[in-house]
Amino acid sequence: DANSMANTIKTTGKVAVYGIYFDTGKSELKPESLNALIEISKMLKADPSLKLYVVGHTDNVGTFDSNIKLSMDRAAAVINALVTKHSVNAANLKPFGNGPCAPVATNETAEGKALNRRVELVKQ
Repeated sequence: DANSMANTIKTTGKVAVYGIYFDTGKSELKPESLNALIEISKMLKADPSLKLYVVGHTDNVGTFDSNIKLSMDRAAAVINALVTKHSVNAANLKPFGNGPCAPVATNETAEGKALNRRVELVKQ
């Protein structure tokens, strides 16, 4: 929820959000992402001075270049949804695509790949 995300950002400078979903190889947000987007918008509205990098991450399936582009497109899609549908200030958000360069688990298992496909909110 918004409070736990804010506390994690205050403590570690970032938070991984696993409630944002995309189809494989696509950058359109799935409807199941709505709850996570609502909580992110609550957090940002509670602290209007908070500026974040919205960082897209992928697993290592596909080419490096396609994963970098995909992760950037996904980060931009999250920002677009927050701005257009949840009235978040666009000036406080910047997208970045990290692709497969910062895994948090092995890409050798389905579970690891799932953990690596994420969006992180990083304090600017």
